[in-house]
Amino acid sequence: MQRTFFSTASILGALAVLLGAFGAHILKEKLSPDFLSVFETAVRYQFYHSIALFITGILMRDSKSKFIRWAGIGFISGILFFSGSLFLISTHEIIGLTNYKWLGPITPLGGFCFVVGWIFLFAGTRKPS
Repeated sequence: MQRTFFSTASILGALAVLLGAFGAHILKEKLSPDFLSVFETAVRYQFYHSIALFITGILMRDSKSKFIRWAGIGFISGILFFSGSLFLISTHEIIGLTNYKWLGPITPLGGFCFVVGWIFLFAGTRKPS
């Protein structure tokens, strides 16, 4: 699982950089300022939690705690639900997604996954291995 976290974090981190550049250079012309801000929030949280996932992989070397593994799963789930839904919401007009309102409830679910990931990370570092 440690290697999975490292490779996933690396891919998601690279994707965050690419999406950030895409937003700054291409979407800036195509999105309203409000939707561009939503897109930037998605990129920012993806990047933060890609780093958190990489650190989680490092912590797995020294800990056998199940909580550390669950923290990584929380971070990946959060990126998929939180950032993923915000990417879709912010670009709905460009990608032709006419009915995007259903994505609204998915975003807080992703935020909840992030919070749970951080709580599991805390729990995993508190319990001796």
